Amino acid sequence: MTEPASLQSVLEQLAEAEKQRAEPQLTSRQRRARTVARLAAVQALYQMELAGEGVDTVIAEFSNHRFDSDMEGEPLAEADEAWFAGIVRGVVGSQRDIDTAVKARLASNWRLERLDSTLRALLRAGAWELRDRQDVPREIVIDEYVELAKAFFDDAEAKFVNAALDGVARDVRPKA
Repeated sequence: MTEPASLQSVLEQLAEAEKQRAEPQLTSRQRRARTVARLAAVQALYQMELAGEGVDTVIAEFSNHRFDSDMEGEPLAEADEAWFAGIVRGVVGSQRDIDTAVKARLASNWRLERLDSTLRALLRAGAWELRDRQDVPREIVIDEYVELAKAFFDDAEAKFVNAALDGVARDVRPKA
């Protein structure tokens, strides 16, 4: 894992990647709010795993403190808080099934528990969206989480996220 980038640089990187792909039914402001929500959800899932905090506690913390104030001097008020809460609650509520879907896409000698906590959070959030938010194009979901992976990791991990989520998408999305 590389040294985490600053929040501002992560948001700039995600905004640049967003220009390449967009959910057509959303405005650029709504797309950015979802991107920030995805980033916050990954952070929340990571925090829950490390600190052992419950879903309602973490969602309340983000809603009451992080979205209204700032992280690293940058406001997160533009986050789609409902999208954020949906991801976090969805992952926690379906974690066993999501973990099964992700494990099916790991090499036979890898266990999900061996992965870095941030990587697990990325994969779980992405897998949940692919499985439970069929209204969001699979390419959008995969691209968003690959870009988030690039903010935390080197290219190898980002490629791993891409491959794993692409495999999950093939497993959970009906053929078009």
